[in-house]
Amino acid sequence: MKVSEMRALSDAELQKKINETREALMNLRFQLAMGSLTDTSALRQTRRELARLLTIQRERQLSIVRESEK
Repeated sequence: MKVSEMRALSDAELQKKINETREALMNLRFQLAMGSLTDTSALRQTRRELARLLTIQRERQLSIVRESEK
């Protein structure tokens, strides 16, 4: 998912996507521990996607705070 697509999500959709990504990351870690993970780059991609989603969520929180201070 591209960043522009992530930014287009509503707050509820963004939170849902964050939860799904966290669950996917957890499953990848379990697969790695069990030795069944073949594509180790998926861990990195999932971690980065989660970081992007959390960054967008935090940007929205900060913009709300800044608007209320005015």
